[in-house]
Amino acid sequence: MNKEANKFMRKAIRISVSNVEKQKGGPFGAIVVKDGKVIARGSNQVTSSNDPTAHAEVVAIRKACKVLKTFQLTGCEIYTSCEPCPMCLGAIYWARPDKLYYANSKEDAAAIQFDDKFIYEEIAKPVEERKLFTKQILREKAMEAFEKWKTSPNKIEY
Repeated sequence: MNKEANKFMRKAIRISVSNVEKQKGGPFGAIVVKDGKVIARGSNQVTSSNDPTAHAEVVAIRKACKVLKTFQLTGCEIYTSCEPCPMCLGAIYWARPDKLYYANSKEDAAAIQFDDKFIYEEIAKPVEERKLFTKQILREKAMEAFEKWKTSPNKIEY
């Protein structure tokens, strides 16, 4: 691993440690880097903001997109103190950075009661077998938005 990647990972790890010390949320930190410069930082803010989506990676992605004035992070690298959960991994894929680096593993997180294994298992199940009641309704009505999107001259594809 190159020294620059290690330098950036140390920054993400420092954010995670500071977040615990300041009691802002879970022990997670992330940064977004473009052209060798940190353009955004994020820490887990779930409990301090009462937002279950305020994971470090999502916070960092949102900030980076504002800084870059774009909805994709092409040309960027994301460094996160822990292997991303399913939600964050999905957000990272949607953001389309060039690279992702992580420090702690999902098994390390599970050892301190941050266990996302059940989510991975639930996603793999057919909808009707999931623990969360899930039922598709009004598909035909909802298709109206999709039909309008298909023919919209103003759509921005992503």
